[in-house]
Parts: sequence; C-alpha cells; structure tokens
Amino acid sequence: MKKILALTIAAVLSVCSVHADTITLNASGATFPAPLYGRWFAEYSKAHPDVRINYQGIGSGAGIKSFTDGLTDFGASDAAMTDAEIAKVTTGGVVLLPMTAGSIVLSYNLPGVTDSIKLPRDVYPAIFLGEITKWNDPKIAAANPGVKLPDMPITVAYRADGSGTTFNFTNHLSAISADFKAKVGGGKLVKFPVGVGGKGNDGVAALIKQTPGTIGYVEFGYAMGVKLPMATLQNQAGKFVAPTPESGSAALGAVDMPANLRAFVTDPAGDASYPIVTFTWWLCHTDYTSKPGVADAIKALAAWCLTDGQKLSPGLGYLPLPDSVLTKVQAAAGTIK
Repeated sequence: MKKILALTIAAVLSVCSVHADTITLNASGATFPAPLYGRWFAEYSKAHPDVRINYQGIGSGAGIKSFTDGLTDFGASDAAMTDAEIAKVTTGGVVLLPMTAGSIVLSYNLPGVTDSIKLPRDVYPAIFLGEITKWNDPKIAAANPGVKLPDMPITVAYRADGSGTTFNFTNHLSAISADFKAKVGGGKLVKFPVGVGGKGNDGVAALIKQTPGTIGYVEFGYAMGVKLPMATLQNQAGKFVAPTPESGSAALGAVDMPANLRAFVTDPAGDASYPIVTFTWWLCHTDYTSKPGVADAIKALAAWCLTDGQKLSPGLGYLPLPDSVLTKVQAAAGTIK
C-alpha cells in the first residue's frame, strides 16, 4: 500500500454514456477504514453508475481540515469532531455518522517467535513510554511462559500524522495508565518519548514489517492484510483476549450511543472484550442545498453502507455496527437535506 492511500472509485463509463446528471462525491480522511470504504464504494458504483466517489485516505486530522475548509463533500475520521471543531464549520452544519468500527492491534516483528505474544495491562503502556525496552524483559517473559523471547531491543512505531487511530489508542492507554496519561496523554497527534513515526496505518504497518524488534499500533484490517502477528492483550477484567470479530463485537455490545453519536470505548468491561476498539465516523453536512443532488447522493450511499455494506465488514476485518447503534445512525443520516 502507498503511504498516502488514494482511492478513486468510479463506474467504468465511456465518454458517450456519461449522463449530464452524474454526481461526483469527493471525500477524504481516515486511513483506518480506507480498505473497507474502497470496497463499499466500488460495490456501490457498480450498482449506481451515475454516482462517482473519490476517497483519499490522508488521515483523520487532515480529513477534518479538508471538510472544514469546504474542500470535500464529506470527511472521515476515527475521532469524532469536537464541539470546537464543529464550530469552525461555517456553512451547512455538521452531522456525525459512525459507519463502522474496528479493533486497534499491537503488531510486532519478532523473528522466530510463532506464538501470539501476551502483553499485560501494565506492560504495553510502559513499552510506549520507553520504560520497557527489551523483548525478554521479565514482565513480558512472565506472561509468556515457554516462549523463547529474544534479547532484542524494542523499537516503537507510531503515527507521525494527525490520526484518529492515535487518538483512540492514546486515550485507551491514558485510561489504563495514570503514568501514560500524565506523561503523554490522549490526542490525534502526541509526542511519544521513544520510537519512529510512519504516515497512515499503512506506513506504521510497513515500519513493523521491515524492522525486526518493532511494535506498533495499527488497525486490525491492515495487520491482517499484510499478515502481521497481533498481540493478545489483557483487558479490564484481567483476561488475555486476542483481537477477533467476536471479541471486538463484545466490546461494542455495551455501548450506549448518545444523541450526538459520539461514543468512545476507552476501556471496555467484560471477560470477552478486546480492550482497544473504536467507531469511525463520516463527517457530513446537515444541509447541502447549495450543492444540488449531493444530499440525495450521500443519503443513498449512507443507506447502502449501513445495510448491504455492513455485511462486507467482517471479511475485511471490521466490526458491523450493533443494531442499537445502527438504528440511531440511520435516523441521523435521514435528516441530511
């Protein structure tokens, strides 16, 4: 994958068959859901050749900026826009639509280690603080009896761009580690004490794959796509849980989605819950009357993605929205005009 993932999905049309009322939707933002959006938009445009969708995966922070500046018809972010960010949108209003969800995993490159490494709740924040620096550290070894851990330095890989993946990952670490909260904190772009940065989920995945001894946080689908191992993490209940569709869905199951559709799952409860999951949002205007046809096109696209599109999510490593969430998102999408 390229470090900046650009997805242009359009129906294959000859010049003579292009209708005058063809609508082109331009969107950009999160790389986390970009593989799924690519599939969604390709499938949609097969059935609706009068709608073209151009999506660029440039990161959540850049996606919010482009949407705010009026450069796109809708944006995408793994961090829902804040009230302060929404206030900067001067035309058309804002409605936030969580469209899918996924797990954030810790992937690593350890030659010769075939088992999934278990990382206790107090260990992985310490790794990203630079306090645990060797793979054979006693705390890691104690959680992995029988695994021959190498005497190798740990290299941390993180997102160098403004990222919703970073927002959700660092807010999780801040929720489980007072030390991490005090020294780094949560945000789309933070200063990690150690490590090297990569742009986009694909950039971090590439760093991990290329450099033995590296660990980094990426979206489950990227790790699955490039066949990176994923750590088994200790959750709030003290259980070690691997990232799977079932453990991700268990984490989302107890979410009570508020009216503004902003819910952050920083430390889910439950024995079966994987500890790092997130929704990811479309950033839409409430009013597109200045752009004829765009509101109807976005509403129809959203309606398809929230029904047929959800069925495609598990195959690409994403989590379908729980029914209780889906109903609220469908209602919100219907208010776009």
